Amino acid sequence: MTLILAIDQGTTSTRAILFDQTFGMVASAQEEFTQHYPASGWVEHDCSDLWSTTAATCRAVMEKAGVKAGDIAAIGITNQRETTLVWDRKTGKPIHNAIVWQDRRTSDMCKRLAAEGFEETVTDRTGLLLDPYFSGTKLAWLLDNVEGARTRAEAGELAFGTVDTWLVWNLTGGASHVTDATNAARTMLYDIRKGRWSQTMCDRLGIPMSMLPEVRDCAADFGETRPDLFGAPIPILGIAGDQQAATVGQACFQPGMLKSTYGTGCFALLNTGDVAVRSQNRLLTTIAYQLDGTPTYALEGSIFIAGAVVQWLRDGIKIIRAAPETQGLAESADPAQDVVLVPAFTGLGAPYWNAECRGAIFGLTRNSGPADLARAALESVGFQTRDLLTAMQADMGGAESAVLRVDGGMAASDYAMQFLSDILGAPVDRPKVLETTAMGAAWLAGHKAGVMPGMDEFAASWAAEARFEPAMDSGTRTARTDAWARAIAATIGYAG
Repeated sequence: MTLILAIDQGTTSTRAILFDQTFGMVASAQEEFTQHYPASGWVEHDCSDLWSTTAATCRAVMEKAGVKAGDIAAIGITNQRETTLVWDRKTGKPIHNAIVWQDRRTSDMCKRLAAEGFEETVTDRTGLLLDPYFSGTKLAWLLDNVEGARTRAEAGELAFGTVDTWLVWNLTGGASHVTDATNAARTMLYDIRKGRWSQTMCDRLGIPMSMLPEVRDCAADFGETRPDLFGAPIPILGIAGDQQAATVGQACFQPGMLKSTYGTGCFALLNTGDVAVRSQNRLLTTIAYQLDGTPTYALEGSIFIAGAVVQWLRDGIKIIRAAPETQGLAESADPAQDVVLVPAFTGLGAPYWNAECRGAIFGLTRNSGPADLARAALESVGFQTRDLLTAMQADMGGAESAVLRVDGGMAASDYAMQFLSDILGAPVDRPKVLETTAMGAAWLAGHKAGVMPGMDEFAASWAAEARFEPAMDSGTRTARTDAWARAIAATIGYAG
């Protein structure tokens, strides 16, 4: 029993990866699922898709590797955060589709609460901002808009959970209604300094606290799988939200260490140690991980659209057939073109937090074509990352950040990572193992199970596959960032 099964439940697909005790990937399986857009700015998932793809990929990876449940020491789970589910405690049946983190339907609710002066309380208790991104207002919307939901919730009949909670509930046959501190910290219902659900937040949003799961460390006993699922029970010993799991997987264990993950969105986390730094630049204060009852905090900047802009090139305007094509297109773009794409398809995240913004393109000419759009799409991620890191440096007293460690699907693009280094004016390190999110979940579970080494040895095993050094001159960098700033200002101005 030396293998660890990592479940990586993401926004567009679910993956299962088997790791051995030396952090080697033994096998993996992946399955995409349907995205639902019932109205403008609304994004939903069928709850059953999240569970069925999880069960299917776990079975597939075990079959591919030729292993049985008895060969697996533990399961670690990492998941898309803030996505909100509510289900019947007796039947396990969801009362509605899952409302995805990208969903903006509670914008008006957030505006009303902000106008009432509630954002200060939100930030003080949770480290977050009043934004539709987080779970709390999504849960309130479900209780207010699904017939009978509030009455049933107040009667104790309904359970709330983020995706990790939903998966554990199903894996354990309803025996465990639990979450970890990192996912709890993203709900807008959890007091990150006191380490408990906030009565103040729940009362203001009308959330019965009986709906909420028990909060545990990231490496803890979350229950064991039903024997019939995989042939024998497997303990679930690790959980962390995807960005926190990537922080662990990148071995960012020391204060000042910084990572940025490029998946559907982009998320940068800066380890601030035992200090919950309150941002003056509209970044989030959150929990990076919690071990042995002690939280380690982080500053986080969230970009809603990163890899999703490449999906838009493929599925929306259909100028590519597959994501890797963007590299060649971007390299062939006309240097004389200065096209800027602001991918605010579902609003702008940090440090702007404007839910009303929508995407915009600037600098088009008659000669602009697919190559210029591809380049602008990849570069938009670099510009947005620069905005985040500038805000982080300001919050930390202007100190220069360390080397940026990157991961996620878009980190595989040499063009995007070189531009990122150029526009930051700082080195960017890409690790040998890009699956750092799953790696983080695996280490949490494997360490708890006693089959993976401790934090120091794990950190020492981290290795870079490539380092990107800035090659852009300062004059060009200034001109490019000024053009981006004008585009951002115009996009916000248009939103009103």
